[in-house]
Amino acid sequence: MSVHGAWAVLAALPATGAVSLPSGYFPLLKAGAEKVEARLRAEPGADLKALEAQPGWRHFPYAILAPAVLYAKPHPQNRWLGDSQMLALAIRIGDLLASEHERGRFEPRLDSDWDTYMWLEAWRLLESRLGQARRTRWKKAIEDNVALLVEDAADRLDFPWYNSPFIGTSPNHYALWATNLLLAGQAFGNRHWEELGRTILRRFAAEEQTPDGYWGEHSREGPTPGYNHLTLSAVGLYWELTRDPAALAALRRATDFHKHFTWPDGTPVEVLNDRNRHWGVSAWSHFAFSHFPDGRRYAEFLTGFFRPDTLTMDQLGRLAQNALYYHEGTTAPIPQEQDRYSYRMQVPGGIRKTGPWVVALSGIISTQAVTSRFYLDRQAHLSVFHTRLGQIITGANSKRQPELATFSERIGDRIFHLPMSSRLQMGDAEDRLSLSYNTFWADLFVPPPEAGQAIFRFVVHGTGRPPEHAQLALQLCLKSGEILETGAGRTLVVGPERIQLDPAHLGGLLRHRGWEMKVDETASLLWPVFPHNPYTDAPETSLEYAVALLSVPLRLESVPGKYVRARQQQIIISVSAP
Repeated sequence: MSVHGAWAVLAALPATGAVSLPSGYFPLLKAGAEKVEARLRAEPGADLKALEAQPGWRHFPYAILAPAVLYAKPHPQNRWLGDSQMLALAIRIGDLLASEHERGRFEPRLDSDWDTYMWLEAWRLLESRLGQARRTRWKKAIEDNVALLVEDAADRLDFPWYNSPFIGTSPNHYALWATNLLLAGQAFGNRHWEELGRTILRRFAAEEQTPDGYWGEHSREGPTPGYNHLTLSAVGLYWELTRDPAALAALRRATDFHKHFTWPDGTPVEVLNDRNRHWGVSAWSHFAFSHFPDGRRYAEFLTGFFRPDTLTMDQLGRLAQNALYYHEGTTAPIPQEQDRYSYRMQVPGGIRKTGPWVVALSGIISTQAVTSRFYLDRQAHLSVFHTRLGQIITGANSKRQPELATFSERIGDRIFHLPMSSRLQMGDAEDRLSLSYNTFWADLFVPPPEAGQAIFRFVVHGTGRPPEHAQLALQLCLKSGEILETGAGRTLVVGPERIQLDPAHLGGLLRHRGWEMKVDETASLLWPVFPHNPYTDAPETSLEYAVALLSVPLRLESVPGKYVRARQQQIIISVSAP
């Protein structure tokens, strides 16, 4: 089947995940393999540096697993089983990797251990068809790369927690090191590697995961949903290789976490995330969900967002891993398909869907001493999504940008923007998130949306001496090229030009892309604001990631004899989607 043929198979399916698995993986893998083959044919002398220079081609070695799975994976819907063209492509990629390793150019690349995993899986699938010389050559190269992980993995074995403050790297990296050790140990008969990997992954499954189903990157106090998929894939593979019951229990908890905290567009709920403001639909760890009926449906839902003509190498390799280890069976409905659902974690994070509206709240407290650019301040607490219109208010966190915090206060020459304490209460009649700061505390009340309207009522209570300045701020998702209208009769086109609207120009009302927002009469708006990018340690540069800052000043005044001034201010924001 050609790339166009594979596209035709999937193009007929709804865009929200009606893909039967694992059969739906195979045309994606074939389309990706053909794209890789065409590139290698067009650039016969290209090395890894050249191949990976193009956007979407980073982690080129991931490409080896797609043709290997198509060639070797028995399944009635895999029409490419035993296909000599797929075998030849996998061998060509593997030989390229071996040459790059021998030249010292494979390992220095960032996260090359992820690539080693893909190569190792391909070696296991194709071992009997490689011939003695090639089998030995690949094996030596793979062993050389796995051996680099042994010392660092062993050094961290008994550290207090497998979180970055202790192990000096992200837990997802440590878990993925361990999968290479376990898998290579079993494949090559290296008992030391196997036991080291097994011990680490056993602890990830049995001790490191929180009851809420996530592995905290910085601490156990809150999740990092995108990277959680990576750690989950390691624990999922651990189950495949050991059948440890603790791993299966961990997969169940992780399935509950991910299926509830995924937006209707397949992306992870960002307000919970302490490392990334945005994350695409994940191709990682689908197979880890496939032990359970709802997990299989969730995997189908996620897979439905991938298209053959836009696959990156990362996605291609992880979809191949999913196809290799997927467990078929019955499916069950998931939250994204329900008209209403709500879910609350043990930590103060929750989500509620009411018709087309999905609202996520987070009262998770950030460790204020985190200076690493890779960890965002947990400073945003409300996120609003509409199934037809997409994200309207983002609760994405940031770094060194207190102006983007949901609440902030200036005391003297210092700005405080992280809550000191919080409480989340969820009920069918109303959800309530409470956040405390130095000079005030605030309630956010969210009743179930009805009649096409969602209402957010903020009630602010003053405490002690008032600050020099305090504000409520929400990050609005505006789209470049679209019209923005205000209650004062202004019509603007959202683009790179600065838009600054004071209360008189805003007029208490905004319209954009089909939604209407009524705001406090003192509200102002600023566009574009470029949030922190942890990978560049600088603000974003693309309008795609810019937000509009809607801010409302808090009125906190002293009252003689009153330390706590109850209900000092009420701010109501309503969003309508006719």
